[in-house]
Order: sequence, then structure tokens, then C-alpha cells
Amino acid sequence: METLEDSILNVTLIEPKLKHPTIFARFDALNEGEGFVILNDHDPKPVYYQLLGERGDIFQWEYLEQGPEWWKVGIKKRVTGESEETLGQIATKDLRKAEVFKKYGLDFCCGGKKTVKAACEEKGLNFEAVENELRQAEKDAATSPLPRPLPYNDWSLSFLADYIVNTHHSYVKTALPELLKYADKVAKVHLAQHPELLDVLQLTKEIAAELTEHMQKEETVLFPYIKQLEGSKEKGQPLIHAVKQPIVLMEKEHEIVGKSLSDIRMLTNNYELPGDACASYSLLYKMLQEFEGDLFTHIHLENNILFVKALEIEKQLNN
Repeated sequence: METLEDSILNVTLIEPKLKHPTIFARFDALNEGEGFVILNDHDPKPVYYQLLGERGDIFQWEYLEQGPEWWKVGIKKRVTGESEETLGQIATKDLRKAEVFKKYGLDFCCGGKKTVKAACEEKGLNFEAVENELRQAEKDAATSPLPRPLPYNDWSLSFLADYIVNTHHSYVKTALPELLKYADKVAKVHLAQHPELLDVLQLTKEIAAELTEHMQKEETVLFPYIKQLEGSKEKGQPLIHAVKQPIVLMEKEHEIVGKSLSDIRMLTNNYELPGDACASYSLLYKMLQEFEGDLFTHIHLENNILFVKALEIEKQLNN
């Protein structure tokens, strides 16, 4: 049976003005589930955007080799009804798309195992509108002068774990005392007019308590286990510590914190300031939004990259 690798289209042998039409003709002739490989001497990303724009999101695009001399890309026509990428997988490939998820309140970290369609149906959102914005975000990224997101998915697990501790754990430890102080201060001043602030304060306290213990367990137990796991793979040694159960526990704790943040967002009507809000009230909402944004990225890096890859290594070492 012919595989994807057996069907290679070497576009360097095609006349320049015929390259894209040839690729499109080859794609259009595919049956669902079939594919071929583009072989080129530079990144064929413009083909991706043209194909997406003219044919829609009906194909899979996978880099098999990325320079410096040759680029190989597998293109496969999707099967109708085939499971789509999850929120977490999309954010892992391009974290800039997470801004679309944030806009619509789609949880790509704790709820990252859901497809975009399922997540939209759950929230009563227009799936096509979200999909269109995701496509536009990808097109905008191609011409944006802004730097590309950090290549988290390319880092070693040890480096990624250290990055999470030094960047996100450090931020949480610095931000939590200020959040607690202002949540308490604003509740005392505005409680009579805004009783929901008492719940916001209580939820903030619960988040602080949960994350403080949670990060300690990651830094002293799980992350060292993951580093040892990666070392075992590199040295061809047997499994020393299993990480599956600790990861399951950490993901459950992520869900608890994610639910608390979701409740705060609901209580504050998506951080909409009331007419009588003072400067401290405004600062509290700003800090809560920033904290939520950082934690989304923080948990995404763990749930969708670090933990997924660690479990893959554990599975390999157990086989």
C-alpha cells in the first residue's frame, strides 16, 4: 500500500508559475484520507495560506523536514467527520491563537482536550465565527512584525520545567499577596453595594491556598521526576519514577483552580467595572485579568506540552 512518503511531489522540478496550480490539482484529486508530500528548497508556507483561503480547513499540514536545505511537508485531505484538533493542540502549535480562545472564554489549558467545535457547542458559541478568527489569526501572524512566540514545544522537558518555575511560578508567588490584599480591601469598602465581592475574596483565598501547595509539589516532586525520566530516555536506562499518577493529580488541581477563576469571571461579569468603582477596584480587576491570562499560559505549558511529552516517554520506557 502506498504511504504518504511514497507520494512525493518535488516542486523544484516544476516551472515557477505552475508550482501552485500543480499542488492544487494534486490536492483536488485526492480522496478523503489520502495525501502526498511536498518537497521544496524553501518553506512552502504560502501554499498553506492559499490552500486554506481557497479550499478551507479541509486538510492537515505537517512539517516532516524543515531546512536548511530541504523542506518536506505532508498534506492530507481530511475525512468528513474526522476528529479535529483540540484547543490544547492548536495552542501548542501557535500560542497566538490562544488570544482568540481567551476572547471567547474558551479554556485551552484545563479544558484543552476538547475540540473547538465541542467547546463552542458547550458555551453556545458560533463555531464558524471562532474558526474564521483562528484562520485570520494565522494569516495575520504570517505578516506580523511582532516576534514569534517562544518555541516551547521544541524545548527539552528539563528546560521547559525550569522555565515554568522561573517564569510562571515566580509570577504567581509575587502576584498572590497583592491580589489577596486588594481583594480584601475592595470587599471591605464596597461590600454593601456589591455583595459578590465577598465571594471574589473567598475564591481568591482558595486559589492562593491551592496554588501554593500545588507549586510546591511540582517543584519538589513532579518536575524532578520528569527530569529524571528524560535523563533515563537519553541514557537508555530503565524507568526510575512513574509520572502518570502525579500528573493526573496535578491536572485535577489545575481544574479546581480553573473553575475558581471561571467563577470569578462570572461574578464580575467578565471584569466589568461598576459605576462606583474606585481606583483600587479597577486595579483589582486588572490584576485578576492579568493573573488569569498568565495562569492560562502556565497551565497550558504543563497540561498540553510538558505532561503530554512526559507520559509519552514513560510509555516508551515501559514497552
